[in-house]
Amino acid sequence: MKLQQLKYIVEVVNHNLNVSATAESLYTSQPGISKQVRLLEDELGIQIFERSGKHLTHVTDAGDEIIRISREILARVESIKSVAGEHTNPDMGTLNITTTHTQARYALPDVIKGFTKRYPNVGLNMHQGTPSQMSQAIAKGTANFAIATEALHLYQDAIMLPCYHWNRSIVVPKDHPLAQLGSVSIEDLAQYQLVTYVFGFTGRSELDAAFNKANLTPKIVFTATDADVIKTYVRMGIGVGVIASMAIDENLDHDLVAIDASHIFEASTTSIGFRRGTFLRSYMFDFVERFAPHLTRPVVEQAISLKNNAEIEAMFEGIDLPVR
Repeated sequence: MKLQQLKYIVEVVNHNLNVSATAESLYTSQPGISKQVRLLEDELGIQIFERSGKHLTHVTDAGDEIIRISREILARVESIKSVAGEHTNPDMGTLNITTTHTQARYALPDVIKGFTKRYPNVGLNMHQGTPSQMSQAIAKGTANFAIATEALHLYQDAIMLPCYHWNRSIVVPKDHPLAQLGSVSIEDLAQYQLVTYVFGFTGRSELDAAFNKANLTPKIVFTATDADVIKTYVRMGIGVGVIASMAIDENLDHDLVAIDASHIFEASTTSIGFRRGTFLRSYMFDFVERFAPHLTRPVVEQAISLKNNAEIEAMFEGIDLPVR
């Protein structure tokens, strides 16, 4: 059994059982990958993949367990490399972050500016994705950190640390009737067509929950993953916008009126997460603390020592998180 073989079977799964795409991503040949997979199966005496002709169709039950363990082994190998790098080149390496547009556009710029200035030899890569794509990136090890608000149940094998609370604002043109009200209620909001986030993005679930609680149905006519796109359609008169308050720029959005909606919607909590068992480099601890100052290295190390996310949630109970 070779590490290369374990890497091949994991990457085949990562590429939806497409051996050709796997070979292309690994800069090797399709026959070479197929041969190594067969050799591994012969050595183990079981099939990892079911086949139809030359095509892989699905992963067997035994294969599922082997893939899971293989991911853990490969993650440990990366941790060994990270330990070595920590001692030989502590300020050199890579940092891969997966998050949503709102976090990338409004929450992270100052953090990344300070981080890259402090660590010019650390390559930083940011990837925007859906909650499902983000959790998969953590599970596969293609991202070191996920910064997420929605669908935290997808991160069962990750350590998720709460960073801050945030809420929403209603955005309308200056001449809109809602702009003339002293305070907007959910009943007022229900009278208008809305433009907001796609379900599953940036705390959208809290909007739906608020309307359900009030026995009202929101008139959502347009959704997007990008707050800037939502504001564009508000300007076009398509509807009333409901976006994260952090996504309002006083200079760029001077033509819009932002109305606080924290009395209408429950606050959302943004968390930062990483795969359990990951060896965090010193610069990674530093990044976490820059993003969420209460998450100091001792706090993160304490969370790592806990068994599951339920214990981590209990650890942070009673702690006043910052609000953005």
